[in-house]
Amino acid sequence: MASIDSSKLYYLLTQKLKTKGFRAVWQIVGANPNAPKVPCHLVVCSDGNLGGYAFGIKKKIEILRSEGVETANGKIKDFEKKIFKF
Repeated sequence: MASIDSSKLYYLLTQKLKTKGFRAVWQIVGANPNAPKVPCHLVVCSDGNLGGYAFGIKKKIEILRSEGVETANGKIKDFEKKIFKF
């Protein structure tokens, strides 16, 4: 399974797509019918907040922890060291 270093932030996705349609991107990722096989749980907010997850935030945290990603207070720990930038 991919690590958080390969995650794609909504904000960076919309920048790369040259759109301001943040909500549209969130809806597309959130409607992923292949989760968690296609790792939408790795998508987090641009400030490190966990955001949401179709299967609930507890499940998202559980999956992230199983991949070695630590969280605290609804955020990724050491987020700036872990984000992937295009």
